[in-house]
Amino acid sequence: MKRILSLLLTLTLLLAGCTPAAETPVPTPMETPAEERVVRYGLSNAWDSLMPYNSPSGSNYSRIIYDKLYDRLAYVHADGTLDARAAVSWESADGGYAALFCLNEAAAFHDGTPVTAEHWVQTITLMTDPDCPAPGRSVFAVLAGTDDTGAATGERLGVEAVEPYTLKLTFKAPTTPEDFLLDRNREFYVLPTHLLGESAPEDVLSLELWNAPVGSGPCKFVSETAGSQLVLASNPDYPLGAPGFDRLVITVMDKSNLLTSLIAGDLDYYAFGGSVSVEDAELARQAGLTVLEGEVPNTFFELMLNNETIASAQVRRAMDLALDKQSLCLQSTQGMGEPTATDLTPGTGYTAPVTWSRDVEQARALLEEGGYAGQTYKLACTANRSGLAALMQQQLDEVGITVLIETVDSATMFSGMVDGSYDMAIASHTPGALPLWFTESRLSEGNNIFHVADLAPYASYFSEIKGAADAAVRQALVERFQEFLAGERPFIPLWFGRALHVQSPTVEGIDYPSSSFSNENVWDWVKP
Repeated sequence: MKRILSLLLTLTLLLAGCTPAAETPVPTPMETPAEERVVRYGLSNAWDSLMPYNSPSGSNYSRIIYDKLYDRLAYVHADGTLDARAAVSWESADGGYAALFCLNEAAAFHDGTPVTAEHWVQTITLMTDPDCPAPGRSVFAVLAGTDDTGAATGERLGVEAVEPYTLKLTFKAPTTPEDFLLDRNREFYVLPTHLLGESAPEDVLSLELWNAPVGSGPCKFVSETAGSQLVLASNPDYPLGAPGFDRLVITVMDKSNLLTSLIAGDLDYYAFGGSVSVEDAELARQAGLTVLEGEVPNTFFELMLNNETIASAQVRRAMDLALDKQSLCLQSTQGMGEPTATDLTPGTGYTAPVTWSRDVEQARALLEEGGYAGQTYKLACTANRSGLAALMQQQLDEVGITVLIETVDSATMFSGMVDGSYDMAIASHTPGALPLWFTESRLSEGNNIFHVADLAPYASYFSEIKGAADAAVRQALVERFQEFLAGERPFIPLWFGRALHVQSPTVEGIDYPSSSFSNENVWDWVKP
């Protein structure tokens, strides 16, 4: 009887949209009835909105929340392969300029309304409306009929409901459905447009709906304590299967406490993928936990270069040859990484003819050829990478390049590279499966962070590679582009690092590595 009353109470709260957390206190895990299966989930940073197109930061901490409340077209695995999600299949159309997505006809919003192609059309039409101040609108800039900010231009917008459950997206450039999904899947969500009424585009982001959102994802909203805790319930009608728990309680906590809380039994899992350092992995093992070594890289390290202040390609190439990437990688990853000469993610199938090696004598020759006159370059880094920067400083000094290290916070480092205050900086990123995952976003008119004087050759390569439907043709173009990059060296690829994942002792079915794509297979999670 207690079980029945509990379920009836939960259902009543969900259908009512739930009262705000301030009026209905959120039970802590200790107060949860014993018969409920609760997954206690740790997150080291808070989401900044529950409306997926209204995230000022666009951070993975927000995306990992949207992934549960709302639906995406596909599920992306760590190796770049795709599984069906809101779309059960996809195919290219219009000579590669469009993609057709066959939607899952069993999909429904949390209020029971079926999700149709028209909901996707209305979502994209609304978010691209110039009067809608959506911070996340730029994701739609790949679609025909939009400008570089993702705003509709008045020309025919590249979204159409061909049939009730067939969505058509038309792109500005030839794009395979797979490339689109790998690049944009984590940014495209379907909204409950049937609940928006007559709201004007400029008012949509401020609707009360987003305080207790209705999505179509594997979890339903229950309550929120802003910046602190989010309580979700399993969606029993999710087409891929109901999550094997009753509630998901997401709690924001200090990063240093995530592993210790898992060991103590206060958490069942923490994002992203229970990742752990080499040192902490041993602590986890000593506590009896299983540690999984990731097979696909989850970090890419690069030395950003200012091509305006380091104008000679020979000098930039000399820097590349001067660095002992093996020792740098070892210091940073402690054996969980591999040096690289390219930004092509290992394991994704794309290869390049260029390889890495250190050559001090050749570096000195290139410095002389490039006219280096002993200038002192500023190297920016965050405090946790000061040791890495010192080792780089020493290695560059061996070939005669003088470097001054400046330790700053991450925001200052990137803004300093943008405004030209720094000559180089150490940065890391989450790698992607596409061959242009890194270069296209950083060598463009809208984000020329390396201050490259002539972007035309890069734009030409981007267009050719993206337009190549044949795999062999694309691979050949990728190889040519990598040789071009090696000659120009606008940035220095350093290494790819792999993650260690602490496996939950209380939850089964977790796909740990794929969390790096900000998606989690919660429909497969089971808490016995």
